[in-house]
Amino acid sequence: MAKLPPQIDADDVRARIIDLPSTNTLGMGARGWKKTGPTPYLFLLIPLILLLVLTYLPMVQMLSLSLFSWDGFNPKRTFVGLDNYVEVFTNPQLYGVFFTSLYYVVGGFVQIVLALYLAVILSENTRFKNFFKGVIFFPYLINGVAIAFIFQYFFRPDGVLDSFTSLFGANPNNNPLWLGDPSLVNISLAFVSVWRYMGLNFVLFLGAIQSISPEVLEAGDIDGTNRWQRVRYLIVPGIKPIIGLSLILAIAGALSVFEIPYIMLFGANGSSTFVIKTIQEAFNQHAWGLASAMAAVLLVVILIVSAVQRLLIKDEPAELTQ
Repeated sequence: MAKLPPQIDADDVRARIIDLPSTNTLGMGARGWKKTGPTPYLFLLIPLILLLVLTYLPMVQMLSLSLFSWDGFNPKRTFVGLDNYVEVFTNPQLYGVFFTSLYYVVGGFVQIVLALYLAVILSENTRFKNFFKGVIFFPYLINGVAIAFIFQYFFRPDGVLDSFTSLFGANPNNNPLWLGDPSLVNISLAFVSVWRYMGLNFVLFLGAIQSISPEVLEAGDIDGTNRWQRVRYLIVPGIKPIIGLSLILAIAGALSVFEIPYIMLFGANGSSTFVIKTIQEAFNQHAWGLASAMAAVLLVVILIVSAVQRLLIKDEPAELTQ
């Protein structure tokens, strides 16, 4: 053991070490609290109050309202217990719109695959890669109302899509009604969601790929890995937490789709989603109790799906295959 210089007293050093404030899991001991005071907690107080007032209290009121029959105007509410929930699960016009979300779930998986593919390509030295990054991310910055109006002209008869297919010899008069055919409308709307939100996943994947250690990728090149092996054994395991996050966001978003189908079609031609149906029950049918029950069911379904995903895709440090 190295000896301390003669001018330093060993007993004094031990006393100083023992006298250091002990740190808890937050990194702040008793002396740390005395030094900082309540200031950090005061900064947290305002966000907590806003979260309580704007999120949790309305959620409690929604759950309470779901047990009543109320038209939104009459001050008197009729207690019906769980009848609204029974109506949600027994009325095919209510629970049947959940199947519309399957189109958006499939679109979410397509969106993630495309975003990962483009992120892998543009993470390398590709010409004009900054330009392509901006082009891919730009749709995410556009307002949803503007996107709805853009694609109304895109899908309309003799619109942009029909003009484009005519360049390849297709007869515009024989083209299907992209928004008028119930068998195609949800595919068309899911395509809009893929185009709009792919930029967000692209940015997440690109940032995650660039955070992988260059030494790991160089070691793969030295071992002679090809492009597919590089993606499968190095990139995908390295960004696994981000992929799991994107899956959770994609499925939760697919279950709560509202903006695009409502603005473009008001839920017509079989494009109605569970959120659109909930809003129609509240504002058109004035069944606020039933709408609250539908919102509560949607909340529980999203929480269950997210919990299952977290169990299947555990939040653990990324491990690269050797």
